[in-house]
Amino acid sequence: MIEASFVTQYGIRLRETDMQWDEFCTLLSGIMPKTPLGQVVSIRSEEDKETLKTFNDHQRKIRQDWRSKQARLRTEEENELMMKKLEHMFEKAFG
Repeated sequence: MIEASFVTQYGIRLRETDMQWDEFCTLLSGIMPKTPLGQVVSIRSEEDKETLKTFNDHQRKIRQDWRSKQARLRTEEENELMMKKLEHMFEKAFG
């Protein structure tokens, strides 16, 4: 998807082009919504209820898969935070 987006927007074939990492990052951050990657990012980040109503099944799946993944990540982060608090509590209690 990244490769297709670079070809679409910049005409650059990443596998055939030598590029510094910082240049790649700069170009990647400028990817527009009309590219394959830009479309997915737009779908994932959409919050407007009226726009969400117009999503087709494929767009809904992209958005739901992303939201599910993000929810799992938050849960893992919350678990890590809780474990750190618990460790700190035991350190205080038992030296």
